[in-house]
Amino acid sequence: MSLLSWLRVALVLLLVVTNTLVHALPLLGAALVKAVLPLAPVRRACNRILTGMAESWIAVNSAMIDAFTGTCMQVEDDTVVQRDGHYLVLANHQSWVDILVLQKVFNRRIPLLRFFLKRQLFWVPVLGLAWWALDFPFMGRYTRKEIARNPELGRRDMEATRRACGKFRDIPVSVMNFVEGTRFTGAKHAGQSSPYRHLLKPKSGGVAFVLDAMGEGLHSIIDVTIAYPAGRPSMVDLMANRVPAIRVHVRQRPIPPEFVGGNYQDDRAFRARFQQWMNGLWQEKDAVMDRLMAPPR
Repeated sequence: MSLLSWLRVALVLLLVVTNTLVHALPLLGAALVKAVLPLAPVRRACNRILTGMAESWIAVNSAMIDAFTGTCMQVEDDTVVQRDGHYLVLANHQSWVDILVLQKVFNRRIPLLRFFLKRQLFWVPVLGLAWWALDFPFMGRYTRKEIARNPELGRRDMEATRRACGKFRDIPVSVMNFVEGTRFTGAKHAGQSSPYRHLLKPKSGGVAFVLDAMGEGLHSIIDVTIAYPAGRPSMVDLMANRVPAIRVHVRQRPIPPEFVGGNYQDDRAFRARFQQWMNGLWQEKDAVMDRLMAPPR
């Protein structure tokens, strides 16, 4: 990478850090008031402030992407959504850039996206506390082998999901789930023997737990497919203006009523039906990826 590109990266990174600090300090102040005075009117007022600060932070980051990169973002989206709705957002996962893409597409159109985060991310300087203040749920994210050795670990994550969804019932929310559970790489794709060309196998448990905990309170599923025709980028690639195009397809789906309130953990028949449904969604998403990755005609 050239010296000019490194200077561009350094400048953008400095601006992102400055933007984060400017927004994080008042955000953490509101979070402290919310924690010290746990009265319903105070919590509602603090939640509005917290959400407003987060949306402002995202808006500035998105403006910087537009100002400092030539990336062309093409979005196919015919959804009908509400700022005060309740949504489950599902997406494939290829890069950390996915998060910026999702925030840019949905900021101030739907409620603030809230991600299920690995518990270790709580210790990320500044951002960890900001995520905690915004009620992002922190999970253990245990492997199947770990859960098989100790089933209690799986129950812990399920209870953490229920607690988080309990908080989300009272506020507009967009619950975000990267269904593959990890970023796509060629090695992971081969290791899974994935049946999809562009995707890893979907992990259905997290989606099922959210539908169990708050399915009747959700308006719909927002299904997002993200493609990078020039190859999967890193954050440095984006800041260095090396991502020529990003293509996004957004589809709104109804929530199948038969999957609301089911027992994914213990009911094998229900789990099989749910996994079959998720696999069908992923087959459709793989076909969409074929189209999005194709060179323009």
